[in-house]
Amino acid sequence: MEIVPGIHQVDGVKGNCFIIVRDGLTLIDTGMPKNSVKIVKYIQDVLKREPAEIRTIVLTHFHIDHVGDASDLKKLSGAKVAIHIADADYVAGRKPQPAPGGVKGMIFKVLIPLFFGSKPVEPDITLNDGDTIAGLTVIHTPGHTPGSICLFDPSSKILFVGDLLRFTGSKIETGPAALDSGEVLQSIDKIAARDVDIMLPGHGIPLRPDASAKVREFAKKNT
Repeated sequence: MEIVPGIHQVDGVKGNCFIIVRDGLTLIDTGMPKNSVKIVKYIQDVLKREPAEIRTIVLTHFHIDHVGDASDLKKLSGAKVAIHIADADYVAGRKPQPAPGGVKGMIFKVLIPLFFGSKPVEPDITLNDGDTIAGLTVIHTPGHTPGSICLFDPSSKILFVGDLLRFTGSKIETGPAALDSGEVLQSIDKIAARDVDIMLPGHGIPLRPDASAKVREFAKKNT
């Protein structure tokens, strides 16, 4: 699905995966494991491009439903994988992934890795707040994970928000299973200051138009 010219959401992928089409291809997240075939098929059949044109895979955070098949896609394309420095060791498998408490944490730690195991992937690029990658501005928005990021595309006024927020079609919600809900609220305040036309979440559907006004309204009620 083409959201605006040059920015696509891959159809049928569990956990949203976005492709920016410019000189080369940039992936924003890769969804759940076993989705690489759908991503490659979309690139070839819809974009009429080749996987070797993927230059960068930017991961908004280390969770399995965003890292997915990043390792396989990196090998297939030769792309560089980028993630915030605070999440780099988790996605590379050097540190055990922290999980929220309660029932959601138990599911995260036991059932998800059991059924949907994702291979560790070594980041080629570690990101920090304010960096620019593939024309996107990195905004460090911790709380969901220590290194969660949003990515702002100034040319289209699109903000990729990972799991900081999601839009169900009827309402905005915070993302699931945050490690630190206080940090999440601070991060929402941070992105609310941006002039954004379209918000693209890691789950749910695009929020448009005038996404920033809707996010500011949400922030005012919840932070």
